[in-house]
Amino acid sequence: MAARKGQATARRDSETTESAIAEKGRKARAKGAGGGDDIGAAELGRRVADNLRAKRKARGMSLDDLAASSGVSRAALSQIETYKSTPTIGLLWKIAVGLGVPFAELVGESRGKVSVLRRTDSTILRSLDGKLESRPLAPVGTTPLVELYELRLAPRSGHAAEAHARGTHEVLVVLTGAARLHVDGEAHDLAPGDSICFPADRPHIYENPGGSEARYLNLVAYER
Repeated sequence: MAARKGQATARRDSETTESAIAEKGRKARAKGAGGGDDIGAAELGRRVADNLRAKRKARGMSLDDLAASSGVSRAALSQIETYKSTPTIGLLWKIAVGLGVPFAELVGESRGKVSVLRRTDSTILRSLDGKLESRPLAPVGTTPLVELYELRLAPRSGHAAEAHARGTHEVLVVLTGAARLHVDGEAHDLAPGDSICFPADRPHIYENPGGSEARYLNLVAYER
């Protein structure tokens, strides 16, 4: 029992630290960018809060239920639902898996049959350390089975992604720079124009071994 309490406390402290660091980084970027990032983060927080609350209640799940299925603490989920913190990419993926919904359904708004996503309207998601940026390239709701993103990864850095929902696959295409994709204990080196398809329902790591920023096209395909 003591061990479980210790683990829960450590997880809660980690998530609190993650939210605090993300918030600090967001404010710093907003200050340097004249407030543009601040507006984007506020809009993202509102959408995630509304979508998370609606989808959780539609499934008849309590915050405790979702905490158990996602591995995200009840306190962190409550902070997100009440619009008091904006989650990072890692937390959003955990929540999406816990709810059993595509990632985009947490961050997007419903649209009509024909929709256009302007670059200026895209909300950029960032990793905890700010070294990975993810920008959606297709409006949410385009299809419930496929999502498309542009990823930017800082030089000589990596991003560890936890397992996505069962049956999920990804295709990664290198646009500029280099990539080293780690999955199932193997590393795959890719150059511009190379692509790789892999099962994303297990932990995987995106690495940029080069000395300049790398850009990737990332397609996420869910099981039918």
